[in-house]
Amino acid sequence: MANFSKSNVPQFSVDIYQNEYLPEGGREVNAIVTVTSTGGGTSGGHPLAAPGYATDGAPGGAVVIMVDCSGSMDYPPTKMRNARDATAAAIDTIRDGVAFAVVGGTHQAREVYPANGGLAVADAQTRGQAKQALRKLTAGGGTAIGTWLRLADRLLATADVPIRHGILLTDGRNEHEKPEDLRATLEACAGRFTCDARGVGTDWEVKELTGIASAMLGSVDIVADPAGLKADFQAMMETAMGKEVADVGLRLWTPQGSEIKFVKQVAPTVEDLTARRTEAGPRAGDYPTGSWGDESRDYHVCVQVPNAGVGQEMLAARLSLVLPQPDGTSQVLSQGLVRAVWTDDMAASTRINPQVAHYTGQAELASVIQEGLEARKSGDIDGATAKLGRAVQLASASGNDDTAKLLAKVVDVVDAPSGTVRLKARVADADEMTLETRSTKTVRVKK
Repeated sequence: MANFSKSNVPQFSVDIYQNEYLPEGGREVNAIVTVTSTGGGTSGGHPLAAPGYATDGAPGGAVVIMVDCSGSMDYPPTKMRNARDATAAAIDTIRDGVAFAVVGGTHQAREVYPANGGLAVADAQTRGQAKQALRKLTAGGGTAIGTWLRLADRLLATADVPIRHGILLTDGRNEHEKPEDLRATLEACAGRFTCDARGVGTDWEVKELTGIASAMLGSVDIVADPAGLKADFQAMMETAMGKEVADVGLRLWTPQGSEIKFVKQVAPTVEDLTARRTEAGPRAGDYPTGSWGDESRDYHVCVQVPNAGVGQEMLAARLSLVLPQPDGTSQVLSQGLVRAVWTDDMAASTRINPQVAHYTGQAELASVIQEGLEARKSGDIDGATAKLGRAVQLASASGNDDTAKLLAKVVDVVDAPSGTVRLKARVADADEMTLETRSTKTVRVKK
């Protein structure tokens, strides 16, 4: 299994948190699944030999940086300079042996480096050449992000590597491309590479960029002040360099009569994977999780089981982490079981598992923030106050301090525990966009 960094293949573990007890007639089983990947190249104690290379000496990963060069990047002029500096810092972070390219994006995409229809392999010389090429980046033209993604896809496809990643920066709306064309591009590129997206300034569309990152299983964030781009790009590239295994799938098998109601990633961010299922044999389906380094993520799985009598028990679902193999088979990395037991013990069957309760609240928090901001934009003051008040209450109760601080820039908090708030008369665009962009970020269960 090749990786960005030559080292031990990560070890995956699965932990299931649930209350398996159901009352008579109960049919809904909820479980939080914690998936942890450890022992690969980003963990301590594993020296990196020939980083970026697979065991056969070929590059183990490839990355394409897409930089917005539309006319608006010249306003103010420092924005384009900051974007060039940030891209240079990202290039410096690419490890030797990783294949890479830089794309300039306007209403069309063009290769900036190596500009030969393919990718360069990172070393001191190619990094220097790439940074030299950045000096030629100038602003002018429109914005059609789908063309950037398609060029990135073509370039990444020239490398026979398991991990393909993109980094995309834009400062504006996707005005020179029809929404259906962008959707078609995302459908074509999803699963072929992952992509992190960043919006600089406040003239871009949050839903547009979060939609891109969601489809491409990447992160999304706002960099309101262009001066912050360099540190953000550097951190993004460091994270990308830590990825060690790609295309890990969450496979759920259910017995006859059971069905999956939903599958959501709930930490570090909320991401509904339900509609992204691909069939994987009788009564089994795979849900994409993207690339992994040394990290831990939580998923909420909800299964509807057949009715059963008191005293009966069954396997509600078997969960496997799988890695596709070149011969079409799948390697099972780890497994866990979700159970259902019917009981007449009311105390047992009505107890809500703390992890399930916590993440149900975190998913609601993300939802009410988005609904509250939408209501505020449409002039529904009462609706916005109610939704954002509920968000303040949920953030306070769960200890999601980062979200609470962002909410406090949009509402005046009268009493957090009860969710009593007043909408602020004036809210900076950057504060509102930051809250919307980061609304899906969650905190884990308090120990």
